[in-house]
Amino acid sequence: MLYNELLGLWNESVQAVDAKDWEGALAKLEQITEPTSRTHFNAALAHLALGQTDMALRSLDFTIAKDERLAVAFFQRAALMMQVDRLEEALSDCIWAQKHMRGNVVIDYRQLGLRYKLYSWQVLYNAAAVYSRMGQWEQAMDILLSATQERGQGRVGNIEVAFKSIERKEALNPLMVPEGLVFRPRKQEIEQLHQRDFLGKAKVISSMIPNDDFGGFEPLRQQKPGFYEPKTDGAQESRYMRVRVPYMARGPGQLTVPGGAMVFLFGEEDRDGMINVIHDGQRGLLPLSLLEPADVKKSRSRKNHLPSGIPLPPELKPPSRPPTQRSSAAPPRVSPSTETPPPSYNTATHAQSASGPPRYTANAASSQQAGSPQGEEAGSVVVKVHFTYNIALSVPLYTPYHELKERIAEKVGHSASQLRLRHKQHGSRVLTPLPGEVEPGRSVQEVTEAGRVTLWCQREDALANRTILYQMVALYDYAAQGPEDLEFSEGDTIDILGEVNQEWLEGHCAGNIGIFPCCFAYRENNNIIQEF
Repeated sequence: MLYNELLGLWNESVQAVDAKDWEGALAKLEQITEPTSRTHFNAALAHLALGQTDMALRSLDFTIAKDERLAVAFFQRAALMMQVDRLEEALSDCIWAQKHMRGNVVIDYRQLGLRYKLYSWQVLYNAAAVYSRMGQWEQAMDILLSATQERGQGRVGNIEVAFKSIERKEALNPLMVPEGLVFRPRKQEIEQLHQRDFLGKAKVISSMIPNDDFGGFEPLRQQKPGFYEPKTDGAQESRYMRVRVPYMARGPGQLTVPGGAMVFLFGEEDRDGMINVIHDGQRGLLPLSLLEPADVKKSRSRKNHLPSGIPLPPELKPPSRPPTQRSSAAPPRVSPSTETPPPSYNTATHAQSASGPPRYTANAASSQQAGSPQGEEAGSVVVKVHFTYNIALSVPLYTPYHELKERIAEKVGHSASQLRLRHKQHGSRVLTPLPGEVEPGRSVQEVTEAGRVTLWCQREDALANRTILYQMVALYDYAAQGPEDLEFSEGDTIDILGEVNQEWLEGHCAGNIGIFPCCFAYRENNNIIQEF
C-alpha cells in the first residue's frame, strides 16, 4: 500500500473521530491494508467508544505486536483488562508500562500525533487499582504512597481521593486515555497530499515583440538572421522610424546607427530629447530629432521590402569585405612615408573579435566607400575605449598619443595624468601600454587596423610607487570573497605586483589592487611589461 494512500485513509478516519462518527472511523481504518501501531490504537479507542471491549482488546494486542515499547498501549490495555476482570494480566501490563517509561516522569506523545501525556504516577495509580480489586489493600496503599513521590499534573487530587477509597476498602476506577484522543498524521504530510501546480500558467509580462500575447508552449521556431514577425496594425506601424543622418554614440546607453537605418521605437521621449529604440538587436538611445516616420506599407509592395518587425541580433561570423570597384582614373600617388598597408580580412576579423560582435557604424560605412573624395579628405579613425563604460570617438589618423589621451580624459571625467591607455597586439590577449604616450611624433596610426582602434583605459593612481612584475590573463570570472580580494572578469589583463605564496598573487586590474588565486589566470609570456 502506498504511503500517501495510508495517510489519506488515516486522515479521513481522524476527521470521523472528531465528528463522533465511530463507525465511519472504523470503516476507514479497515480499508488500510498495512496498518501501523498508531492506526490499531485508534481502532481500539473507536471500539471502546462503541462499547466493544473485546474488539478494543484485540486492536490493542495488534498495537503492542507492532510496537512492543509503546507504554501508552500497555497502560490502556491494563485499564480494559480491569473492566473484564482479568486482573493478573492487568497487573502485568502495568508492570510493562512502568518499565517502558524508562525512568521518565512523563512521556509526551505529541510528537507521534497523540495529544496526551502519560505520567509515571498514573501507571502506579492503575497498579494500585488492580491490587484494590484483588483485595490486597496494604499493597495498594504502599503503591499509592510511592505514587505520592512522583510529580505530574493532577496527581494531588487523584491520590487523595484514592487514599480515602482504600481506607473505606472501595475498589479504585482505572485511569485511561480520554475518549476522542487519537493518533493524528502530521499536518505537513497531509498538505502534501493535495496536488499543486508548481509551474503555474505562463503569462506574458513584458516582451520586445509588439502585441505579444502568446502564453503557452509550441515547438521551437527556426532561428536565423532576419526579423521577428509580430502581429502589427496601423498603430504599431507608426512605431517604425528611419534615421535621417548617421549618428555616433556620445554617451552611455546611446547607439551608433548609420544613416537610413530602420529602428523601432521602444519607449517615449525623455526630457533630453532622447528616445529608446531597437536597432540591430540592441536597445539604446537616439535623438528624436534625427528620426522620421517610415512608410512601411509602401515598402512592402517592393521586391526588397523593409522589415516588418524587430531585427534579430547580428551573426557572430564577421561579414566579408565588399569588392572594391576599379576606376578608370589612375589612383593618386602616396608618398612612402605616409603609405599604409591595406587592411586584410585577418586584421578586420581581429579588430572585430577584440571589440565584440561586428557593428555597422557611420564612420565604418564612410571608410568602406573606396575612392570617395570625402573618405580621403576626412582621414579619421574610430577609437573605441573600454572603461567603466564603453565610449567611442572619431579622431584624425595622425593624432598624437597625448592629444588622444586628453580627449579620452575629458570624456571619462578624470585627469589625463591618472589614466593609462593600453591595447592588444595582433594575435595576443595581453594588454600592453601604448608605446611612448608622451613621446613626440608617435600617433594613433601605429595601432590602427582597418580604420579602427580598440583601447583599454584604466586609472593608475592605485599603482603609485608600485612595480609591475609581469602580466596575466584571467581564465575565469572571480568574485571577491572579502575586502582584500581583487575582482575581475574572464579575459581581463591583471598586473602582477607580488606573489603572496604559491597559490595566491597580488595584482591590479581596473584601478583596484587585491589578491586572487593564481589558478584563475595564466601567464602568456615571460616578458616583464613595465612602461610609464
